[in-house]
Amino acid sequence: MTNKKGILCAAALLLVLLLALAGSKAWQYYYDRKVSNFEGTKELYVYPGTDPQALMQYVLDSCRVRKPASFRRAFRQEVSDVQPGHYTVSAGNTSMYVARMLSHGWQTPVRLVLSGTMRQQSAIARKISNQMLLDSADVINALRDSALLAGYGFRREDVFALFMPDTYEVYWTDSMKEILDRQKAAYDAFWTDENKEKARLQGLTPMEVSILASIVGGETNYEPEMPSIAGVYLNRLHRGMKLQADPTVAYCLDYSVNRILLKHLEIDSPFNTYKYAGLPPAPIAVPSRACLNAVLNPDRHGYIFFCASPSFDGTHRFAVTLAEHNRNAREFQRALNERQRAAR
Repeated sequence: MTNKKGILCAAALLLVLLLALAGSKAWQYYYDRKVSNFEGTKELYVYPGTDPQALMQYVLDSCRVRKPASFRRAFRQEVSDVQPGHYTVSAGNTSMYVARMLSHGWQTPVRLVLSGTMRQQSAIARKISNQMLLDSADVINALRDSALLAGYGFRREDVFALFMPDTYEVYWTDSMKEILDRQKAAYDAFWTDENKEKARLQGLTPMEVSILASIVGGETNYEPEMPSIAGVYLNRLHRGMKLQADPTVAYCLDYSVNRILLKHLEIDSPFNTYKYAGLPPAPIAVPSRACLNAVLNPDRHGYIFFCASPSFDGTHRFAVTLAEHNRNAREFQRALNERQRAAR
């Protein structure tokens, strides 16, 4: 009888232990999948070849994990390899969600900002590679890939026109082709029937609008004056005059000089608008939307000259006659000389 009681007690104890173990496992299962295990927000950039165990430890060290054991369980259960990408660990995430996020590549988009001066392919490459996983060489190679660009209707020579400066939501691991896809979509969205008609009324094709807009952008960053400067160049084009635009000469020199001198005007290049009439054969930089809109909606005036203001505030003085323009130019030159003397 005593032996029987002992067996029953042992069985009862074993049952209790099994129930406790089952309860513990059930609680762990529930916690790992249903209970928030992180505090605050942490951005993670996972590079190709990252060791999963090293990443697990980095998350534990940097992501304010409430119960490290829970994350270790979920990570070891779900992750055999991690996917490169940009991820956000947020308050409210469970251990299992973060483990699966890293294993399956559930990325958080990043903002790709394409703005400012982009006058060389190397400038485009720097902007993109500084914000994406892409290497600058990959960007340059894509910009020089004639077959790739032909698929978008562009050539190596006029690829500047394909880019539409803006802020884009992309994935950090996107390929250069995916970025160019976004640029072509933005380009097509800009060239509505209304904008195509505005270009036609100016006697320009969309590519010619981009070319002239790139020249306007080379002349000024001051948006209120862009339509006036566009109007000057359109007046010159319509009268058959040479554009005589300094930015086109700077392009011929690969933007290696700060000031255009008389000797530079003799450079024999189809991009030198002092030597050749009409528009250059391709854009000299990536035109901004403001510059594109300035060409499509120019100020209507009789000016055919402009010169930087002697106040050095980024504005210009406009003129109808050469005599008036020469006076403006002399005033600017005097002010520039005085400023240079004062700086010595």
